[in-house]
Amino acid sequence: MKIKWYGHASFLLTSDQGTKIITDPYEPGGFGGAIAYGPIPDEADIVLVSHDHADHNYVQGLRGKPQVIKGNGSHKAKGMEFRGISAFHDGRKGSERGPNTIFCFTLDGVKICHLGDLGHVLSEQEAGQIGPVDVLLMPVGGVYTIDPAQATQTAQEINPKIIIPMHYKTPRCGFPLAKAEDFTSGKAGVKTVKGSEVEIKKEKLSQATEIIVLQPAL
Repeated sequence: MKIKWYGHASFLLTSDQGTKIITDPYEPGGFGGAIAYGPIPDEADIVLVSHDHADHNYVQGLRGKPQVIKGNGSHKAKGMEFRGISAFHDGRKGSERGPNTIFCFTLDGVKICHLGDLGHVLSEQEAGQIGPVDVLLMPVGGVYTIDPAQATQTAQEINPKIIIPMHYKTPRCGFPLAKAEDFTSGKAGVKTVKGSEVEIKKEKLSQATEIIVLQPAL
């Protein structure tokens, strides 16, 4: 399978058979130009939306007619199961920014978890619901989500094979977020990729956790 980072919390995951999944599509130019990533050009079979904010739910801007999955519980699409786990966009049970859905699913035998705009450290029960994870797509920028220190704690709780940071400060993100380096600094197993895409094979997953920093594609 291949994972491409468009920018912000939006990824394209492509299976070996060609099934395409897009996560949290953003509105280009949204929030007064703070979201300066370009329009998403790809068609997807499935779109996951963690919550209804314009930098995560711009489904109408996508090509084609993908199946849209929102909310907690079990969802079926293209012969796959997507588990939505209820969480919050802030540390006050959603009273500030509302709910957030964590999505867990398996692609080509690889267990994926996209945390959406998780705004709090996971409880033991929430971490237990997530279960084993091979690839964790995790916000690290703070302000609207967990910050680098909370992301470090979250990574320890979930203990994935691979972490791909998202939702952090880049030249195309005008939000006052922390940078990826604020999360990766001092950590072992950090790999910064020059491009926006990485290929992941189940049989090649390392036992020690790797952190892969991608460049935004758009």
